[in-house]
Amino acid sequence: MSDFLDEHAAQVRAAATRIRPHIRRTAALSTDLDPDLRFKAECFQVTGSFKPRGAFNAVLSLLERGPRPKGFIAVSSGNHAQAVALAARTVGLPALILIPEDANPAKVAATRALGAEVMQDGITFANREQRLHEVMAERQLTLVHPFDDWDVIHGQGTAALELLEDEPALEVIATPVGGGGLLSGTALAAKSRGASVRVVGVEPEAADDAYRSWKAGSIQKLDHSPATLADGVRTTAIGVRNFEVMFGQGLVDEIVTVSEEEIASAVALAWTRLHLALEPTGALPLAAYASGKLGRGRTGLVFTGGNANLETVATLLTQP
Repeated sequence: MSDFLDEHAAQVRAAATRIRPHIRRTAALSTDLDPDLRFKAECFQVTGSFKPRGAFNAVLSLLERGPRPKGFIAVSSGNHAQAVALAARTVGLPALILIPEDANPAKVAATRALGAEVMQDGITFANREQRLHEVMAERQLTLVHPFDDWDVIHGQGTAALELLEDEPALEVIATPVGGGGLLSGTALAAKSRGASVRVVGVEPEAADDAYRSWKAGSIQKLDHSPATLADGVRTTAIGVRNFEVMFGQGLVDEIVTVSEEEIASAVALAWTRLHLALEPTGALPLAAYASGKLGRGRTGLVFTGGNANLETVATLLTQP
């Protein structure tokens, strides 16, 4: 094992201990779709997505290192927002979340319900990073980045750590990829157990910046906010730290893309056959599996969240 992998895998294990009182150990479920298939059901995680793993690890690590922040700030389409709001409330500090105006209203409401201040007026996917740094400087708040942060990456890796503890014979693990926090954390956890585990990232064809980056060997940025059902992966580029883990160190084996039709079919499959209320982003690995893009072998799919826009799901479930 390389020094890089050894060091970061140890941090994933430390994160698992640190966040254990604040998260759920979600089930690895079997299915009659395929006896070799397992699901990591992060739709059952606190706040309905995997994101509290990284948010709690970041917030608690910042407090351990000191000094105590005045509060936290984040930018998010919804799931990271809820996670930071919950982590901040748990440690008794305020949180301010910048969420684009066209985000899922249910995720916005849930973030406010967890006690965070939400800023949406004039916030778009195009300008949110600029506005983030302006507001962060004005308020003197500490950033919890959704993916390009080692504490977040290590926290997200705990999902795969649990999955492999429950299912040590897995040959493939697939997760969605947006900014790359979950996928890079998954790669650190999985490859530390052996190079034979294939780690695959899944993203929409309309948001294929990770696929382009994998092929080019450098970070490729989309020139617009992608239009996709999978609103949780509407980032325009993966992070620097994430690129280093995934492609610089070669710990991710493949990136596959799925069409909007394949995503829609996977959501319907999850709700009707698996009886899991997944959001489109959470169903990305299922879309890749159902379309034959993950190959053969004992496969684990990380279903990242269930905070679906019910109007969108209703449309998908009633399509002929």
